[in-house]
Amino acid sequence: MRLTLLLLLIFATPLAAQSPDKTSPRLSYLETGVICPPPSTGQAPAPGTVAGTTHLIDVEPPFISNARRVPAVLGIGFGAKAMTSDMFGLSDVKITVSHPPMGPDKTVQQTFLSRIDAVEPSLTFYQFDFDYELVQGIWQIEASQDGDILYRTTFEVVAPEAMPELARICGFENLLS
Repeated sequence: MRLTLLLLLIFATPLAAQSPDKTSPRLSYLETGVICPPPSTGQAPAPGTVAGTTHLIDVEPPFISNARRVPAVLGIGFGAKAMTSDMFGLSDVKITVSHPPMGPDKTVQQTFLSRIDAVEPSLTFYQFDFDYELVQGIWQIEASQDGDILYRTTFEVVAPEAMPELARICGFENLLS
């Protein structure tokens, strides 16, 4: 019984440290999931990230799954599509990605700016590009503007073997061996 309680406390602690998911009434639409990102058409400076840049894409990919569990596989992405009720859209939206420690500095949070449109969903996602990013555990993506949280969503990054079908769906199966 003590071992069970100890294991529950150990595994519950990281979850308890996370903030609950949230969707602001300022949003008219929010969908989350896993994507196979299209090729990048460029990069935008993102000094609040470990890599220092974010990807630019021309084509918005569909979610291949609405799962909140994501296999730790290079190339796969996960995030949110959101729309606002504000007819002019929302600019200067701060995206904060919180995750287990990664990289040489053991970074636990990264930020960059984005936008949420009113006419069509705006996609914000995190893509695994480097081995140091493949940290398993609880990840959260939060969008805020002037301190007002627009959405917060939680994902669990797991070993590829825990979700083999999803891990292979983007064509990266050679990375699983």
